[in-house]
Amino acid sequence: MLLFTVDAFTDTAFKGNPAAVCLLDTPVTERWMQSVANEMSLSETAFLLGDSLRWFTPTVEVTLCGHATLATAHVLYSTGAATGQLEFSTASGILTVNRRTDGMITMDFPAKQVTPVPVPDGLEKALGATPVRVGKSALDLLVEVDSAETVRTLGPDIEALAAVDARGVIVTAPGEDTDFVSRFFAPNVGVNEDPVTGSAHCALAPYWSARLGRTSLTGAQLSARGGTVHVRHDGDRVHLAGHAVTVMSGTLHL
Repeated sequence: MLLFTVDAFTDTAFKGNPAAVCLLDTPVTERWMQSVANEMSLSETAFLLGDSLRWFTPTVEVTLCGHATLATAHVLYSTGAATGQLEFSTASGILTVNRRTDGMITMDFPAKQVTPVPVPDGLEKALGATPVRVGKSALDLLVEVDSAETVRTLGPDIEALAAVDARGVIVTAPGEDTDFVSRFFAPNVGVNEDPVTGSAHCALAPYWSARLGRTSLTGAQLSARGGTVHVRHDGDRVHLAGHAVTVMSGTLHL
């Protein structure tokens, strides 16, 4: 089976978020896919069989992943295995993907509305920063802090963040050169910090769209690797766009 490593939400190798993409040629078990994902030791490994797409962290299967979807589409387009619009059947429904003339790949994802909630006990101490606003989506806890610099220099207590009842914790603030910035911590699913998180932008897009009064925005994820996600909020959908770069390809031996 063909196996690729792709850096997503970047046009530069060794930046953005690396994902493994496995093009299956036969059905396999969940246990086998989980073992491969653990072996790859990246935040997500995508498995594609026909139009069925699944994503695994090193420890669990997840229901939505932006950067591994972008990586999968990039592999299909760049190898000539597909052209035109793609439709992936996933645990989050049908996800539609297109490639623009400028080479950027766009993905149609479900929007995740953020509902204001009280600051959870211990959150401020775990983050090492004072929340300005806190909300919760269907997946994650979203925490707005005072500045991009606070997001950039954050050094949270990862073990304490694992006590938060959510897939992960999105920390965000108004941007400097972009509309907003963020970082994403998900120890509950085996990813202490994800470099660039497409699915988190399903909540960030409607949140900042409402705050800034615009539907088309650009977000920068301020992890060590860094990356850029272009978003457009459209009702119950979010359109995510970004570049991707293949850094490795090979054969997976069973």
